[in-house]
Amino acid sequence: MLTGKQKRFLRSKAHHLNPIFQIGKSGLTEQMIFEIEAALEVRELIKVSMLQNCEEPKEDIQAKFEEAGIEVAQQIGNIFVLYKESEENKMIKLP
Repeated sequence: MLTGKQKRFLRSKAHHLNPIFQIGKSGLTEQMIFEIEAALEVRELIKVSMLQNCEEPKEDIQAKFEEAGIEVAQQIGNIFVLYKESEENKMIKLP
């Protein structure tokens, strides 16, 4: 669980990032969670956008991320900022 200070730090780091995944009509699938976890292992911090045709509510998508052990540092509109500490190559040092 991230503290408020850590979330602010991660939001500032993610400001310049562009979303690298899009959640579409089929919602957040197990395969997509697997791919997001692989990207987080390499980058530790990513943005994911939710398309307008996605039928899942944002709360359900956020709950699925948390079930997978992925921290949601921020959710504004249809953009999620996700963080998961890398096991092999840690790049971000949290305050």
